[in-house]
Amino acid sequence: MNNIEQKVVAITGASSGIGEATARLLASRGASVVLGARRTDKLEALAREISAEGGVAHVCPLDVTSLSDMQSFIGFAVELHGRVDVMVNNAGIMPLSKLEALKVNEWNQMIDVNIRGVLHGIAATLPLMRQQGSGQIVNIASIGAYAVSPTAAVYCATKYAVRAISEGLRQEVGGGIRVTVIAPGVTESELADSISDEGGRAEMREFRNIAIPASAIARAIAYAIEQPDDVDVSELIVRPTASPF
Repeated sequence: MNNIEQKVVAITGASSGIGEATARLLASRGASVVLGARRTDKLEALAREISAEGGVAHVCPLDVTSLSDMQSFIGFAVELHGRVDVMVNNAGIMPLSKLEALKVNEWNQMIDVNIRGVLHGIAATLPLMRQQGSGQIVNIASIGAYAVSPTAAVYCATKYAVRAISEGLRQEVGGGIRVTVIAPGVTESELADSISDEGGRAEMREFRNIAIPASAIARAIAYAIEQPDDVDVSELIVRPTASPF
């Protein structure tokens, strides 16, 4: 048993990018994956592909900004499998812009998805993992959790928050529950599609010339999961070799 095989893994933001790549990889290694996102058509297509390749995947509609949605998502996983071994809080948005652009609605959306979404994931899974006496919470941060760049002040703030929340959780839980932060550098994904500011879009187009595939982040997540139960990979930064950040 590779410490991934037969584990039940819940993944938010699973309809594309890192979430999709993680679902494919973990299912190929024998995990049962439970996929959550708003775009259920994409989730259903992904689940069919995983099933066709011999994997186990189930789909549940999920808006991470809703605590009740998140609780229903985890409840769905427990109803299917009796437990949740790993929670991957992956859902995130990145509508970059300078603060002077005053895109307050976009700031609030980032706070709701990137911070509250992670907190909702923790709130929905931590009591269960306490009851189980085991589990792992994997939070997807960003290189932006370590350094701030122009147009990314609010985005980076949300990812700094993810890192801080994760470290606080790690210190609190101890014992059988592991907490991991994965911080991707520039990675191929749909995150840039949420950028409405032209300056931010131009900057990101240039930056993405060196992007690594989402599968690279999926492998990092798998590495953290497959360690022995007494080993907690607390933080991993995964960036392109050509990245200056």
